[in-house]
Amino acid sequence: MRLDKFLAHANYGTRKEVGEIIKSGRVTVNDKVIKTRKEKVKDDDYVEVDGYKVVLEGFMYFMLNKPKDVISATESYEHDTVIDLIDHPQYRELFPVGRLDIDTTGLLIITNDGKLSYQLLNPKKDIFKKYYCKLKNDVTKSDVAFLETGIPLKDFTTKPAKVEVINDDEVYLSISEGKFHQVKRMFQYLNNEVLELKRVEFGNLQLDDALELGEYRRLTEEEINNLKNLI
Repeated sequence: MRLDKFLAHANYGTRKEVGEIIKSGRVTVNDKVIKTRKEKVKDDDYVEVDGYKVVLEGFMYFMLNKPKDVISATESYEHDTVIDLIDHPQYRELFPVGRLDIDTTGLLIITNDGKLSYQLLNPKKDIFKKYYCKLKNDVTKSDVAFLETGIPLKDFTTKPAKVEVINDDEVYLSISEGKFHQVKRMFQYLNNEVLELKRVEFGNLQLDDALELGEYRRLTEEEINNLKNLI
């Protein structure tokens, strides 16, 4: 990562401001004065400004609009991961809160706050996740009744879901669990098939419409506090 970007992530100012700091000779990398903002730094490099070690961020919180064909994991030998999409010097500390299937898109929270992640995923909290579902067949009133009562799957019965019918073959489905392939399995039980699945809400956090697939942004203080208020 470029030195100016590294320092900007450490809250030393904007890219322009840290460029002036570097140009003035106040920055050392591994005890060597560096005056070019394009200098590349590695994770294990020792960076100082005015003789003080640069300490990066504590807790970090990002909203990612997950694209298809990347997996919700921290590392993989076969596929790109959601962490690979985050350009940050501390990316190795980050992990996704829960998971989305490889062909599922939408809202994914990325953080290094293990306590918050644990609480948001705690089934006792009944925090709902909302999905847009494009289906192969029309959804009937009977289907909606089943979904809102609970679907008896092979290994467990789902908790009552919330259903908002958009069109005959499109619904918003909100569930408080997050079992493996759960949404797809629920519709399979109803002899239907999910053609497109996108998570649009996690608790009180909504996917930012301005984020294109694969893009991310930091959560605002208000959004972070709202999530913490859920637990």
